[in-house]
Amino acid sequence: MALSTLAEWENFYIITGSAAAGLTGLTFVVIALAKESRRTATSGLRAYVTPTIVHFCTVLALAAFLNMPGQNTISLGLGFGVAGFGGLLYGAVIVASMRRYASKYVPVGEDWLWHAILPIAVYAALLVIAFLTPRWPQQSLYGIATASLLLLFIGIHNAWDVAVSISVTRKEDSSEG
Repeated sequence: MALSTLAEWENFYIITGSAAAGLTGLTFVVIALAKESRRTATSGLRAYVTPTIVHFCTVLALAAFLNMPGQNTISLGLGFGVAGFGGLLYGAVIVASMRRYASKYVPVGEDWLWHAILPIAVYAALLVIAFLTPRWPQQSLYGIATASLLLLFIGIHNAWDVAVSISVTRKEDSSEG
């Protein structure tokens, strides 16, 4: 693959990487404010917030990786494979975590879709793209761009979902009967 092919994608990855970094920071701010308010029930949030941060950081890492000089189809395939395999392993952690915290919050179908099924599907696609990259590098870059955007939008949806949940869920006030 010619280096010019990756150079054509530079702006795309600068935009997605910057968006992922900014959204990661905003998520930390929202959680810190919620924790500080002491009026919000934040138990069990770890099962939902941490994966969102991981998805944003995956987008950031992919953007940085694709902007590294000296990439070739082998190194790209290896990087995509590591991201895909790691994401699939983390997907299992997400499912286990959602089940573990089910006593505090019972996930509904939409939760399973956005917090487990869709991210696992995207990470599986990254793993498949890893094997396709040496043979079809141009098409693989479109696949990685799609995966990055999907993880970004999944993260945005999930961060919004958590923010809404935090704002409408109140701790039980011990002074009330």
